[in-house]
Order: sequence, then structure tokens, then C-alpha cells
Amino acid sequence: MVCMGNICRSPTAEAVLRHKLDAAGLGDEVVVDSAGTHAWHAGLPPDSRSAAHAKRRGYDLSALRARQVRAADFEQFDYILAMDSDNLSLLEEQCPSQYRTKLGRLTQHARQHTADAVPDPYQGGAAGFEHVLDLVEDACDGFVALLQAEKLGRGGGTS
Repeated sequence: MVCMGNICRSPTAEAVLRHKLDAAGLGDEVVVDSAGTHAWHAGLPPDSRSAAHAKRRGYDLSALRARQVRAADFEQFDYILAMDSDNLSLLEEQCPSQYRTKLGRLTQHARQHTADAVPDPYQGGAAGFEHVLDLVEDACDGFVALLQAEKLGRGGGTS
């Protein structure tokens, strides 16, 4: 999960996806991380407003710390999902060509919302952080469904 500074949207998406993977029984099978395209906040915890809004919905961001995207991420992860097209463009500039198929936007997996991006709530109020959670929860539901379908396609299903 990637946004600009890794203190609002991407740590929220990381925590939501972990929670939903655990609920789907995939928590031990999928590695989830988040990063920023910029290092401005490296080492810092998520924005306190993001953490508070997430906590109200049952997500814990307290252990997360911001970091910048590393070259190794492009090889290590099967999916690298940006929160918006600006960060996706920055990832495309950094990403070796053989890994570009791993890149996408998180909102591509949304089922109920049609937003092209998870908007940055940093300069706004409480409604922006709630909107981020609404979009992220929806998109993570769709992404978990994709991972479940991939697992079944590999013969990993149960009867």
C-alpha cells in the first residue's frame, strides 16, 4: 500500500487489509506492508487522526512506522497498490520494467465506490478520514476476494 508520506492513507490501508485477511483466514499467507513515495515522515507513526478514526472501526495503526518505498519492494511484493494516480506515476518511474505489472491503484478493487483515488485527508477534517476508511474498506474487500480467487485457482481451496 503506497501513498505520499505513509502517515495517513497507506498505513490505514495496511491495517484494514491485515484485518480483513485475518478474517478471511489468509492472514498467515499474505505479507502486507505500506510505504510512501517520499521520505518526509520516515520513522514516524501514522497521523494521530488516521489512527483515531481507524481505531473507532477496530483497526490498530499504533505499531506502524512510515518508510519510503525501496527498490527491493518491487521484487518482493506481488502487488503494489497506490492510493492515487500521482503516487502510481511516481512508482512507475521507479519500478523496473519487469515488475510494472505488479503496480495498480487500490481503488481498482472497490466494489461499491467508483472513486479513482483514495483522497489525501491530511489537510481536511474528520469527514475526510472517514471517507478514506469507507473507500479503503471497500477496496480491501475486493482485493481479498481477488486473493481468495487466486488461491482457489492454484488449488489452495478447501472443501
